[in-house]
Amino acid sequence: MRTGSEPATARSALRARFWLSVWGMVWAVFGTVAFVLVGRPGWAAACGALWLVVSVDMAVIVRHIRQGPHYQPGRDVPPYSPPEDGPPFPGPPRHRHP
Repeated sequence: MRTGSEPATARSALRARFWLSVWGMVWAVFGTVAFVLVGRPGWAAACGALWLVVSVDMAVIVRHIRQGPHYQPGRDVPPYSPPEDGPPFPGPPRHRHP
């Protein structure tokens, strides 16, 4: 059931994000090392920057996982109930037909 408040109450699959970050980390480290070995400092720097971004993202994901079930939905965590006063933002514009 859609309530219109999905952006305000959205949750993400943290374990999936974590494993995608691990995959990105492996490729960023591999790319950094490979480009350093073949003498391409520009590409090595780009992969190093990507490595930094993936590391920060992974740290945020791990922090959210450790914060508990509020940030990591499981089978025993029910979905958020819809807000009682309506959506937190105006809905789509309604067109009037004469």
